[in-house]
Amino acid sequence: MDEQTVRKTFKYKLNPTAEQERTLAFVVRRCRELYNAALQERRDAWQKCGVSVTVADQSIQLPAVKEVRPDYRDIHSQVLQDVLTRLDRAFQAFFRRLREGQTPGYPRFQGANRYNSFPYKQVGNGATLDNGFLVLSKIGRLALRRSPPMEGTPKTVTISREADGWYVCFSCADVPIRPLALTGQKTGIDLGLESFATLADGQRIFNPGWYRKAERALKTAQRRVSRRKKGSNRRRNAVQLLARAHLKVKRQRADFHHKTALALVRANDMIYHEDVQTANMLKNRHLAKSISDAGWSAFLSILAFKAAYAGKRVVAVPPAYTSQRCSGPGCGAMVRKGLSVRWQACPDCGTSLHRDHNAAKNIERLGQSLRGEVA
Repeated sequence: MDEQTVRKTFKYKLNPTAEQERTLAFVVRRCRELYNAALQERRDAWQKCGVSVTVADQSIQLPAVKEVRPDYRDIHSQVLQDVLTRLDRAFQAFFRRLREGQTPGYPRFQGANRYNSFPYKQVGNGATLDNGFLVLSKIGRLALRRSPPMEGTPKTVTISREADGWYVCFSCADVPIRPLALTGQKTGIDLGLESFATLADGQRIFNPGWYRKAERALKTAQRRVSRRKKGSNRRRNAVQLLARAHLKVKRQRADFHHKTALALVRANDMIYHEDVQTANMLKNRHLAKSISDAGWSAFLSILAFKAAYAGKRVVAVPPAYTSQRCSGPGCGAMVRKGLSVRWQACPDCGTSLHRDHNAAKNIERLGQSLRGEVA
């Protein structure tokens, strides 16, 4: 990939007609059905015969599936092939976790609310853009809101269903970067729960806690769903309202992440952060909800992309002992303390500051040393 370009995804809202919405929902249902059938075949082949079925074996069967089920002829071949590829990726992740000694998590059957998207792997083969419309093979021309304008070369198209309608994502290659003016500044970031992030200069960024704020309303919406009769229109409407409430929280969190990341990238040329292992931290049942609400992994992904798009750098460093080690000049003494102790007081050099500020300074210093810079 050219150093002056990045790969970027552009997401737009679709405005399908009622008939097109039914067709899109039909494709999603058939894709989910194929996914579950392919998973059943793999599981039964191994349990009953000790045979491993590959994605190639299942792809060869697709023409026969269309003969038995004529409704699958109305779905583009690339869409069906990607269903099997998606299942194969789930199995590859399962085997990887087994090799690494993690909790394996066998691929699961997909319920009606868990399978909500389908892709076209090549723009121009089943999916094209024509005068502001998205043209999908065997579905038709769909209007979309193209703002902001697309850049680069579209490579793949993914159609997804969310609580408030249908969306399309274009994955574009060769998107030119837009370098921001260099500031000569660098910083370290310590991510936390008391404050979302603490910088090496002591600045603290507090987490709005969107989920916590919406928790009461979400509980009310969930209670409304549980009180409705299964299969009724009232329950269906209640489920839709609950999904919209969760989607609002998700978008508020993403908006906070994007604005915070952009501010950091504008102010610094080099950003060091701790390489947090969120999956391990979520095992703590006392902190899991707050950690999920903070969304550290999503924020770091956004920060890394915005830095690359602006011609800046983001570097992850090992987080071990960054909160325990003294950040005082020339000190580095280990000051053991529990998580509840929020202040760093070094008995050797007398350095006294908030533990998150101490960690951020250590993260910056460690990042500089890893890059061979003088701290």
